[in-house]
Amino acid sequence: MPPIFQTSTYVQKSPGKHLGYEYSRSHNPTRTRLETNLAALENAKYALVTASGLSCMSLIMHSLPKGSKVVCGDDVYGGTYRLFTTVFNDLHEFNFINTTDLKSVEAALKEKPAVIWLETPTNPMLKVSDIQKIAQMAKRYKVKVCVDNTFMSPYFQNPLNLGADVVVHSLTKYINGHSDVVGGCMMTSNKSIYNKVSTLQNSMGPTQSPFDSWLVLRGIKTLAIRMEAHQKAALKISKWLESHPQVESVIYPGLKSHPQHRIAKKQMSGFGGMITFFLKGGLRESKRFLEQVDLFALAESLGGVESLIEHPAIMTHASVPKKIREEIGIQDNLIRLSVGIENVNDLITDLDFAFKSLKKIK
Repeated sequence: MPPIFQTSTYVQKSPGKHLGYEYSRSHNPTRTRLETNLAALENAKYALVTASGLSCMSLIMHSLPKGSKVVCGDDVYGGTYRLFTTVFNDLHEFNFINTTDLKSVEAALKEKPAVIWLETPTNPMLKVSDIQKIAQMAKRYKVKVCVDNTFMSPYFQNPLNLGADVVVHSLTKYINGHSDVVGGCMMTSNKSIYNKVSTLQNSMGPTQSPFDSWLVLRGIKTLAIRMEAHQKAALKISKWLESHPQVESVIYPGLKSHPQHRIAKKQMSGFGGMITFFLKGGLRESKRFLEQVDLFALAESLGGVESLIEHPAIMTHASVPKKIREEIGIQDNLIRLSVGIENVNDLITDLDFAFKSLKKIK
């Protein structure tokens, strides 16, 4: 196991002459080891680890020239939407579009934005955007492509291989995988982008602690086997939900019924552990359902070894205005599952018990 350099400052041989480390806000050996690991996972030349996913996004937004146009998917994590519309709305101009519609994407790219921000699959509607085609279009218009790859992890999807310029992850989720770290990272092979963001990180300070970096390194050791287990269980549960009489519809990239299933098969080597479904009923039924589960923990976040369940409209996407939520499909009967690695039959039994409780509602 790598050592934890729980060190804030480092001895110098002579004033200004050190061995690569002078202060842990700037660099730390444990964090460096994690960054080297993460760069390799996404086939990137550089990686930068931050205190949270949102702090990573903030650094990228600060690295853009003031007044930049930013194209962003209309269905992104609620925290991303809140960050862009309440913190950076006076600094940049944001245009939220459906990035699965290539005609809309090209129309937006013609406006010469600085960057197009993709989340694929999206949170929570699991829409899949064609990274390669969008990257090819963006290159023609000299627009940088940034992909939030949190839902797939580097194990199932590598956006840089498909033409993206920058990949970001919430380390909190699948990469760490144990719900005991908050962190973010950026991977890129563009030296200019990396230098700008790393300079800002050193100036602003949102770095990850040595201990948290060590925990993520430990989590990465089981990334492959965890992702396979997440996917195997999620596929079985999604098929079970699809045939359930109390379910309106199920959204999972691994199902043939998913509108972008072919794109998912093309650019992903697996379909992940996230499922979204609409149960029959409204807010009352949704609350009842969520109160009755046991193995599925009612909590925000995702990507851990334990299964989580949540209500996007009330929880993760509450910061998105109701009108906009409904426009992109986040209704009161929408449930999001993060399928863990427990016994899949036990998870199905847990969901089935919650469904049966709905029959008691008069």
